[in-house]
Order: sequence, then structure tokens, then C-alpha cells
Amino acid sequence: MAPGGETVVGKSFRFVSQLLASLSLFIASPLAADEFRSPSLTALRVDWRAALDQVRAEINSRPRIAEDFIFAPRRSVLRYDPRATPALVQLNAVSSRFFTGITRSSVPVLLPFDAAAYLEAQRSGAPATLTLSRYQADFNPVDMFDAGPAGYSATFSLEPGAGDGMPGRVFARPVEVQITGSALVYDIADPAGGKGEPVKSLATTYPDLRRFIREGYVRYAFTRFGVAYVVSIQCLDSVAKPRRLACKEAYPVAERFLKALRVAGGQRMRPLTDIAANVLDRPADRSPDFSYRPSGDIIPNTGYRKQAGHPDMMAYAQIRFPLDKAPAFVRSQSYGRRDRNEGPTAYPWRDNFCESRSFAVWQCGGGYGHQGEDIRAADCPPPGEGHEPCDPKQRGVVAVRDAIVIRGARDQAATLQVNSRIEHIRFRYMHMNPHAMNADGVLNGRLVTEGEKIGVISNYLDHPAGTSLHLHFDVQVFTRDGWIWVSPYVTLVSAYERLIRARGREIGPEIAVTAQPVAHALPEDVNKPDLREGSSGEEN
Repeated sequence: MAPGGETVVGKSFRFVSQLLASLSLFIASPLAADEFRSPSLTALRVDWRAALDQVRAEINSRPRIAEDFIFAPRRSVLRYDPRATPALVQLNAVSSRFFTGITRSSVPVLLPFDAAAYLEAQRSGAPATLTLSRYQADFNPVDMFDAGPAGYSATFSLEPGAGDGMPGRVFARPVEVQITGSALVYDIADPAGGKGEPVKSLATTYPDLRRFIREGYVRYAFTRFGVAYVVSIQCLDSVAKPRRLACKEAYPVAERFLKALRVAGGQRMRPLTDIAANVLDRPADRSPDFSYRPSGDIIPNTGYRKQAGHPDMMAYAQIRFPLDKAPAFVRSQSYGRRDRNEGPTAYPWRDNFCESRSFAVWQCGGGYGHQGEDIRAADCPPPGEGHEPCDPKQRGVVAVRDAIVIRGARDQAATLQVNSRIEHIRFRYMHMNPHAMNADGVLNGRLVTEGEKIGVISNYLDHPAGTSLHLHFDVQVFTRDGWIWVSPYVTLVSAYERLIRARGREIGPEIAVTAQPVAHALPEDVNKPDLREGSSGEEN
């Protein structure tokens, strides 16, 4: 019997059925050149009975406080009313002191927080000066916590030298550990998905645990209570360096985190439902100007080892375009044609998701690419022609959706996360000045609304003027392998059409010109993955 009460045969049949259904979208009904589709998502059924059983076992390990918790009889039927699960309500009351909004999670929240040990210490008169890390296996207080109808995400850190029995490491900074539990997973045709190796020391606690390195992270994926959970740490799969965490150094940190996980809260809600892919509606009126090349049609010879791009007709979300105003241009900022008739800000748009970088991207040939799209605002018109005043350094960047911000004060990237009954998706913005973002409060936990200005287009890359003046924008969706980059090209085309209220015209491909590299953005060595374009927000 598989976790959540579903047999292995049943799970296999369900997977094959979903795969065939997904393939039928593109085989039985092939997309026309100008049709975009929304993604399909699978809704997982949460086994709250099993979660309550685990809560009971964890609470009973501390007899002095066990009698304070009320568990409904096993024969009772769990209702959506929280009063049907009094022990969980009591647990949420404790955990919400440290994890704001934990009751919004529709899945059991697993965190390295021992609520029973904390309550027992409080009853024993423990001094208030005791730090929270004492009850979190030496992990610092949570850096980011977001809970909602799809599940939850959290980020913790472990200081160098913290943790009894931890091996020493070369990396001299705190290690950030991310965990996401989700009842929604995106169905993507991912040939690398589902792979990994077991971890013997954790096999008893997590029978289906998989460890694997993917897209710059070591990841530990497992299923519990019918929910998909992934613990991940950004790392470099190479030798250890003081400023770069080696994945082998990350293993013991992640495994300490996994051993410390307890049920910290969450609340049973109305089950989510599967979401089918659909053809998107697009504006009927045609734009006289806006044109774009097909998805995957990158500039020739600019892919990893000169491989081509990857066509993807999926608009992964219906978003507000990330630049405040049109016109705007999705164009390569690393390669350009030496052609006076096609400058860096001109139609047609061109996909640059699979341009050669040293960043792991599952959709791109050879497994390496750009991870996102470069977007540039139109040049300011000449003064004195009746145009509004224009400052090229003050072109607004806006939130694409109502979302929560994920960003530490030192990060060069700002990520917006949407957590709803129909989506679990992330949008990342790069090259805005981190000092300006700090001043504007674009930091962990801030709620933003669709269309709200969150910064301006800049050229920040490690330092001001480190790259050209543009915005890098990318998209991640949650799968059973965790947060995975997907091509945002069609998502941006669709968003731009809504912004200008007109439909674009697809052009090409008919180019056979060798690209000329732009020196400021060349990868140093694509054979040695840099992986900087991760949560820290740096881009090559």
C-alpha cells in the first residue's frame, strides 16, 4: 500500500492515464501555430487521519504535556470544521507564534520545530532567553514562511559550526534550507523527473525518499500524508570553496533538517481538484506592430554547444506583463546580430530561454540554458517632440500577480510566489538594485498586488553597471522534483497581448546568420556549471 492509502498499481494506472491525457493534447489535437495552452495540474488528496496520528505520537513523546491535547476519537468523521480536530487547533496556536499564517496551509506543515519540546520547556519554567534554535535542531528562526490553499514553503538556515555532531565544512556562510509541501503538482513532460537515489540512514522514516542534484540544488523528495514534499539546498556539484557550498557539504545539513521534521500545523480544507489544460483566449484585434518569433527559435548557434532551443507553447500563468509600460522587447542581451536594421529594442521578439549559460535547465539541449528571458524597455524618444518626460533609469517594473515576496536583504533577485487553489508558481525578477529593493521593503513576507510597482529596470550584476539595462524574468512551477524552471516565453507573449489589448503576429523562422557574442554576458565556461543564477539572484 502506498502512502495515503493508494495502491502501487493504482498509482501506476493513474500516472499512465494522466500521461496519455497530457500527450493527447498535443498528439490527438495538435496546436495551431498561434494557439497557447494553460498547464494541467494534479491535485493530491491529503490524508489528515495519518497526519493526526503522527501528531499524537509526537505529543505523546512528552508525557508532561500530552494530557493538554485533545484528540477526537478515531471513529469520528473528520470535517472541514477545525473543531473536529482539536489537537491540531491547539498545535496551530503554539506554532503560529513563530510561523505566521500556518493555519492557511491546506497540507500538514512539516518543519524542524519540536512543539512538544518547546511546550515542555515552557511548563518547566525555561528562561525566556532560550533561543528558538534550541527547539529547531540548531536551525535559526525561519527566514521565510508562506502558507496557503496549495500548501506551504519555508526557508531556514544553519550557521557554520552549529549543530552537535555536524562535520566541518569549507563553506563559511550559513546554509539555507528550503522546504515546500504542496497538494498541487504541475504535469510537465519532464524526462528527468522522478529520478534519484535512496538515503539509507533515512529509509525507515522516509521509505520513498529520493536524493538527487538538479538545476543547482541538491533535493530530497518524498511523499507523506499523500502530499509531495521537497527539501532543497542550493549547492555546487564540485569541490568545496569558502564562498561556494559543495553539494557533499550540503548533504549532512539537509539530512539533519529531515531528521528534525515534525508536524507543526496546517488545517483540513475542502479538497483541491485537478486542473485540465485548455486553449487560451487571445485578443481578437491584431496589433499593427507587435510580432514575435516562435517559442524555441533562439538565435542560431547560441544554445549550449550550438544546440537549438526548445519549443514550449505553454502559458504557465495568466499574468500582468512585468514592465509598467509598452513597448517592451524580449530580446537577447548576450548575443546580437550586427545589423543596423535590428537593434536591441525592436520587434519581432525572440526567445532566449535556451541561450548558452552555465545554468542547469531541463528543457534545453544538453541540460544548460538561460533559465529565463531578458526583457528590455523601448529607448526613450528624443526630447522636444511632445513626448512625456522619459528617464531610461526609471522604467517601472511591476508585480505580475498578487503574491508574497521571497527575498533576503543580500539577494540580487526578488521572487514572487503565488499560492492558491489553482496555482503554486514563482516569478523571479533580476538585475534590479538590491539596495533600492531594501529601501523599498521588497523583502521576505511582503505582500504585493498585481500591477504594483516593485522597482525599476537596472543593470545590477554583483555591482552597478555589471550588465546591460534590462530585466531578467523567469518562472518556476512546483513538481514532485520541487521548483523547476520552465520557459516563460509564451507566458510573456500572452501577457503582452493583454497589456496592449491586441494579438501579436508570429514570424519565421528564416534566419541563418551566425550570432555575434556580446562580451559582457558571455559564460566563462559552460562545461563547468556556475549555477549562480539560483536563489541568490545572480546572473551570468
